[in-house]
Amino acid sequence: MATVLIVAPVFALIAAGYASVLFRFVSEGAHKGISEFAFSIAIPALLFRTIVVSEFPDVSPYRMWGAYYGALAITWIAALLISALIRERREDREDGVVFAIGSVYGNIVMLGIPLVLSALGNEAAGPMSLILSVNTPLLWLCGILQMELVSRKRTGSVLSVIWPILADLAKNPLMLGIGFGVIWRFTGLGLNPVVDKTIELLAQAGSPAALIALGITLFRFEVKGEMGSVAAISALKLLAMPAVAFALAKLLNLPPIVTGVVVLFAAMPTGANAYIFAVQYQRMVNPVSGAVALCTLLAAVTLPVVVMVVAGVRLGG
Repeated sequence: MATVLIVAPVFALIAAGYASVLFRFVSEGAHKGISEFAFSIAIPALLFRTIVVSEFPDVSPYRMWGAYYGALAITWIAALLISALIRERREDREDGVVFAIGSVYGNIVMLGIPLVLSALGNEAAGPMSLILSVNTPLLWLCGILQMELVSRKRTGSVLSVIWPILADLAKNPLMLGIGFGVIWRFTGLGLNPVVDKTIELLAQAGSPAALIALGITLFRFEVKGEMGSVAAISALKLLAMPAVAFALAKLLNLPPIVTGVVVLFAAMPTGANAYIFAVQYQRMVNPVSGAVALCTLLAAVTLPVVVMVVAGVRLGG
């Protein structure tokens, strides 16, 4: 019952966003404004406040990164191998890179943040922020560099590839919320009660707005394209990656709360950024679109199981 109370409201809000477009209560373009509010204002406020006021588990970030990004690396390699087996034209190695991105790039912002905070509470803020702070730039960098390597189209230095990513990172509202939260925490000044309440009210809107925006966004994704690829991406993302993350977290002896964050983030369905990457290179656009839709649908079944596993780890710890 406790698991249902954690997961059901999350997917109910996603369904509400989808239904609002389906029944034309809002336009399909409404996701732009809602997303901008959620990811430029409300969720940065949420991250800032939780980092400032929360208690952090005493754990090495390198062990946590080792578990999460170790699982990501293993899944990425497996995705490249599977893609090579199912592609019709073996020379299309660029497809393999997009296939791998779709298999590891989870929706850890729109869906991950609300679900992790709901399941684990504010104690999860620290580990969650450490993963969020490097996830997008690392995945985009690895994807772009590998794409240029396999296509042999590199026209500039590695720095020319890295610099735009770093520049975007420096302006990213989520990263700014995390960064300012860490800085303010180290000052030891805390938050004035009026300021704290104001930020808290703003932060409370972040998760619902993000989930509604996700539901609206899903309206344009369809389960179409190469169903073998769609199924393989979904299996890798929803089953293989969280299983490997759980094994590595236990191997590295991570505390229960950190294990929970690592495994839940690894279990998130394929996110829209994987679709954006596919569109950018015009490779596997339909299969990745299908994976975004199918993974999110199947996550309504897989995530309750993951939450129960995480709850068991916490009780056992």
